[in-house]
Formats: sequence, structure tokens, C-alpha cells
Amino acid sequence: MRGRRRTRTTAAAVALLCVAVLPGCSADGPADAGRPAAAAPKPKPTPKPTPPWDPSPGSVAAVGDSITRAFDACTVLADCPEASWATGTDAGVDSLALRLLGPEGVAGRSWNLARTGARMAELPEQMAAAAAERPELVTVMMGANDACRERPELMTPVEEFRASFTAALGRLRSGAPKAQVYVASLPDLKRLWATGRVSPMGRQVWSLGVCGAMLADPEDLGPAAEERRNRVRDRVVAYNGVLQEVCAKDARCRYDGGAVFGFRFEGGQLSPWDWFHPSRDGQARLAEIAYRRISAR
Repeated sequence: MRGRRRTRTTAAAVALLCVAVLPGCSADGPADAGRPAAAAPKPKPTPKPTPPWDPSPGSVAAVGDSITRAFDACTVLADCPEASWATGTDAGVDSLALRLLGPEGVAGRSWNLARTGARMAELPEQMAAAAAERPELVTVMMGANDACRERPELMTPVEEFRASFTAALGRLRSGAPKAQVYVASLPDLKRLWATGRVSPMGRQVWSLGVCGAMLADPEDLGPAAEERRNRVRDRVVAYNGVLQEVCAKDARCRYDGGAVFGFRFEGGQLSPWDWFHPSRDGQARLAEIAYRRISAR
């Protein structure tokens, strides 16, 4: 009897303890006794922080086309790399490389790998060459020649343009994963037409086949000519959208926000030989735009 009373007393104590302290248990023991413990929730992965942007890179490689080669900036139908907005040595232009590296650094720590006439399909090869130099910054201004074809029908399709630009960034990342990239928007070719068509010299040079899709018959203001020019402008806008979207996926890439497209090149900022490519003064304006974007924290 004593043993039974002690057992009933113990069971009652356990029951009271369960009610007061341990919900879900019974007088015979915890309700979950014998069951496997629930797995602890997996911690959420911590997102990788965005790499800090260095506003003062110590070396510069430039890729692109005739604009980066400063074609027609110094003399007719010739490159003038010393006047390039990206890597030139002309103090009057005050190129991006001069601003970042100083006169002593330009010779040994900047490379102009652009080619006059190049289109976006060539950019992966240029980027591979840039990666081989291990630059801290790569500047990209490419795509005007994809729109500046003989006829609008020959313009590079937007998806081909996207594929080439995406592949180009991939080639750079394979060889120089930490290089920063500055991507300039394409200029508004229709605005260049509107500025240059008032020049007899410009019209004469354009008749030789310069950017025919936009500049052919520059004095024709009829609906067919206007529709042709708008097709080219719309394609440039689409190209700039691609540059912005693809660049945004790379943590070390900065797009210029459409600054070059929105810049109004005046007569003195266009080459006096073709009224299309930037003059020395135009190259200086491109350098200013790039430096403001790259040096911003």
C-alpha cells in the first residue's frame, strides 16, 4: 500500500509539473519522448557584398572603334590616338588616362586597343587583349558601326549585339576578374546628322558613304528619309538599353547613364573633315563625361 501511494503521489507531481511548466507532456513523460528532434532551420546564405568601386584606378585599357582612336580628330582620314578621350596624351584633350594616371603613367599603364571600323562582334577579341594587360579599368565605347551601315536593313540585330557584348564581358572576367569597366552609351546619330547637315563640307564627305543609313541624302526631309533616320535612332536606343542591362549584371561595371547619348555635340566639337567624328574638343567632352562617372564614389 505504501508503495502504491508513493507511486500515485509521484505521478501527480509529474502531472502538475507538466501543466505548469512543460506543455505537451504527460504524466508518463514528455509527449515527444522517443521521437526524433526536429531539424534546426538552415541559416539563410549571406549575400555577397558589392565590391567597392575604386575611383582612382592605376591603369586603363580602352576598347572600341574609331571614336576611341580619335579618327579625323587631327587630320583627314587618319587615327589620332594621342587625342583619344580614353588614353590620349594631348594636354588639350586631357584624356581620362591623363586625369587618372598623370603624364608619367600614361605611357606605361594605358593601352588603346580600339580599332577604327570595329563592330560589337569584335569586342570579345578586344576584351581578351585588354585582360592580358591586367588593367584596373577598361573603358568601352562600341556599337556606332553596328548602326552606321549602308542601309538600315544591314544594322546588327539587337540580340546579336547583346550576345557579343555579354561574351565580351565574359572574356574580360576570365582573364581579369577584378577589372572595373566603364561603358559609354552610343551618341545620338540623328542629332549628329541635324548638326552636320548644315555644312557643305560635311555633306560632301557624307556622300562618300559615311554612315549611309543615317547620313545619306542629308537634305532630304521627306517622310521616307525621316522614317529611315528614325529606324537608325531607335536601334541606337535599343543598343544603349542592352549596354545598360548587361553592365548592370556585373558588380564591377558602370554605365554612363546615357550621358554620351544625351550630349549635344556642337559644330566645334565635330571633326572639320567629316562633321561626324568628335574633334579634339569633342574628345575632351567625352573625357569629362567619363571622368565624372568613374571618379564618383
